[in-house]
Amino acid sequence: MLLHIPDVLTPAQVRACLDALAKAAWADGRITAGFQSAQVKHNRQVPEDHPVARAQGQVILAALERTPLFVAGALPQRVFPPLFNRYEGGESFGTHVDNAIRQARTPPMRVRTDLSATLFLSPPDSYDGGELVIEDRYGAHAAKLPAGHMLLYPASSLHHVRPVTRGARIAAFFWIQSMLRSDEQRTLLFDLDTAIQQLGRDVPDHAAVVQLTGVYHNLLRLWAEV
Repeated sequence: MLLHIPDVLTPAQVRACLDALAKAAWADGRITAGFQSAQVKHNRQVPEDHPVARAQGQVILAALERTPLFVAGALPQRVFPPLFNRYEGGESFGTHVDNAIRQARTPPMRVRTDLSATLFLSPPDSYDGGELVIEDRYGAHAAKLPAGHMLLYPASSLHHVRPVTRGARIAAFFWIQSMLRSDEQRTLLFDLDTAIQQLGRDVPDHAAVVQLTGVYHNLLRLWAEV
């Protein structure tokens, strides 16, 4: 499932984040790449333990907790502390798949990467190229979202970032260990949750709302790993 989550950060939060990142020290993006990814990764990152990365990562984590669409789509158990990358001057990231397990240093945690997330920070009209392209059974899907919007997608997907030929593309990226390993199960529960909410809005007193809510929670109880 590919899920576009709008307005994770407010415009003011985006501006504050970009201002803070402008003062940070940027390093070679291959510092967090595995062997295969390092061969095709050409960008820069703020080191994981940099104070700016930690502070702005906390802002993002707090915002995610207030974003019902993220919670419904990801059913998060653990979230890797957000990292920040920058592409400019033709930089790109070739086709790759994310590592299955990520080890965070601050705070110490091991995360199974069920889902990947990219939170766009640069306005899309401020740079050319830089689309995030995700491949699935239905083909390749390119995304270049407004600042403050996020794309959630299976970490098992092949994906790449096209070269940035003008301006700079700055984004946050991180991984989520879901309570459900299976993308198919997460998609089924997300679709069911969406339908329950729509029915509740259209026919608030319909008895099926309670029945379907019970089905949702019983399936979650059956499938979840907590």
